Amino acid sequence: MVLEVNDLCKSFRTGFFSRKVEVLKNVSFSVQEGSVVGFIGANGAGKSTTIKSILGLIQPDSGNITYFDKEKISPKLFKKIGFLPERPNFYNFLSGKEFLLYYGQLSNNLFGKVLNERVDRVLKKVHLYGDKDKKIKSYSKGMIQRIGIAQALVHDPKFIVLDEPLSGLDPDGRYQLSQIIKNAAREGKTIFFSSHLLDDTEKLCDKILVIENGMITFSDEISKILGGTQVSFVINYVDKGQKKSVKVIGENELNNKIHQLVSKKIIISDIHKKQKSLEEAYVSLQGES
Repeated sequence: MVLEVNDLCKSFRTGFFSRKVEVLKNVSFSVQEGSVVGFIGANGAGKSTTIKSILGLIQPDSGNITYFDKEKISPKLFKKIGFLPERPNFYNFLSGKEFLLYYGQLSNNLFGKVLNERVDRVLKKVHLYGDKDKKIKSYSKGMIQRIGIAQALVHDPKFIVLDEPLSGLDPDGRYQLSQIIKNAAREGKTIFFSSHLLDDTEKLCDKILVIENGMITFSDEISKILGGTQVSFVINYVDKGQKKSVKVIGENELNNKIHQLVSKKIIISDIHKKQKSLEEAYVSLQGES
């Protein structure tokens, strides 16, 4: 197991009277080696607090966090972990390559030819090799996200944590970042990322964690959350020379509609099966909660 979290709790004091607000409530989950896990939930549900807690950026009130079956958070452990925060703030006066050389030295004590070769290789992976000598202050939002993922990859970590990596990007930028994440997964990296872009999450992940009001409400393979929703069908038919279509929910309604059309001697041209999207499944899950 790459990461195991048990009974994680975290509270903050807010407001003039320092009222205690419980943000995480006995959060427990695990991340298996080689998996791509999507961490989803509404704004304020506890996603970023959970990520900061598991990385040791904030101290939880209680709970147990272990990596790679038995390791606790430590400077030595971070050589195996790559991280991209939700709002990265990089050194704008450095070029892309200078930035990665600096982070490569910080994260794994890499120097000289080995570091240079690794930086060049990662720049090519994120499609920034042609812009490696440009200052980061001239980078677009998409380029900033790609150089951010590059710094998370430069030290060749086993586990990569990404906090809202696709947020604020245009469709082209989201596609490029999605491909980078897919390629990292193919190379055997374990990836854990939070997102509110459910369409992209559905395409990337094999497991989903749902957090609501500081509690995990779903933790399983993505096929399970999609399989738990009703399937819809679109029936295309020809009636009095005109092409028409009707959408039905569930197989019972499908059979009834087919029987109705056939009894009227209406020609059915084709039937399309449509599984609910992750977004629809998520909304249904929240309604049940």
